[in-house]
Amino acid sequence: MKKLLFLLFLAAPAQADIHHAITSSVQLNVNAAATQAQRIGSTFSASGTGVDLAIGDDAGRISNGTITSGVYSPGTVLATQNASGGESFSYSQSFVQADALSGAAPSVGAVPNYSNVTSTAAGVASSLAGSVTSASVNSITAGGAGTSAISSIESAITIK
Repeated sequence: MKKLLFLLFLAAPAQADIHHAITSSVQLNVNAAATQAQRIGSTFSASGTGVDLAIGDDAGRISNGTITSGVYSPGTVLATQNASGGESFSYSQSFVQADALSGAAPSVGAVPNYSNVTSTAAGVASSLAGSVTSASVNSITAGGAGTSAISSIESAITIK
């Protein structure tokens, strides 16, 4: 019986569906010049305990400041101790001045006068190069600033 099973295994040919693929690629990038600007706005706050806040004769208002070119300027804040007999009081005030609105978009290469600016120069291709041979050999040559090169080879075997 063992000989019969052994002969059956020898007699049956092995069958498989095998697929092999090789993919090669090279990607070259030269970045454009870019400027990103973020304008900050004005913030003003005043707080206290044991004090009365007033602006001129306008008691009860925190500020009647003005806005010019998108920039807020707070009015004069008067803080008067309202506790009699020298009781304790506290008062704090803070102000962050906004960036002025720009009258026009910046020209190429110019950076606006804002608080948060990121500017990147244009890439320089110079010697940037890449190639793929018929034998799936990839080669890349570095370029100048603001460039990138990516080379990849993928080999896949599928057995069904």
